[in-house]
Amino acid sequence: MIEEGEHQQLDFKFEISDSRRIARSLAAFANTDGGRLLVGVKDNGSIAGVRSDEEIHMIQAAAEMYCQPEVHYSTEEWEINGKTVLEVIIPKDDKIKHRAPDNQGKYKVFVRVKDENLVADPILLKVWKYQKNAQFTKITFTEAEMALLHYLSEHESITLEEFMQLTPINNKRRAETILINFILIGTIRMVMTSQGTYFRLSETASDF
Repeated sequence: MIEEGEHQQLDFKFEISDSRRIARSLAAFANTDGGRLLVGVKDNGSIAGVRSDEEIHMIQAAAEMYCQPEVHYSTEEWEINGKTVLEVIIPKDDKIKHRAPDNQGKYKVFVRVKDENLVADPILLKVWKYQKNAQFTKITFTEAEMALLHYLSEHESITLEEFMQLTPINNKRRAETILINFILIGTIRMVMTSQGTYFRLSETASDF
């Protein structure tokens, strides 16, 4: 696992010193594809070992006190060259989304994107809501919808702000609804990064 390096479902932690911060990792894994924390492993993959049992207690506090609702996990200990690596296994939760405190202490939904924990974009939260409620998606192809599809057939991506500038739409909610509907039917996919969120035609979408 260490040789894989950090990725969507694997994170290294040299030490656990902040339960609030580790709660973001637990919530992000549970909200996305599940994953594992390897505690006692540096970012470069070298093994430092778990320093004390206090770190185990801080993980428990992170899951029970700083994740809303609580994130369930299991652990396994590995002895490597006389050092202990703690594996924390977090399954994906398909029933509910978990929140954790951000740097300002405000509880947000986090997701795992590659090797980062990011605050879920509001559009993603709405997509999840529609999917959970199994709401029927109906799209009317007005000038705005066609302009969006034509733009994406010629450009790699677009942001919400760029979409609003592209068409006469001056209502943010209306613009979000169009993007959400296309995501729900699989025509457009949403890409989140630490720099922002943008939208692309999905690989299965037809050319327009």
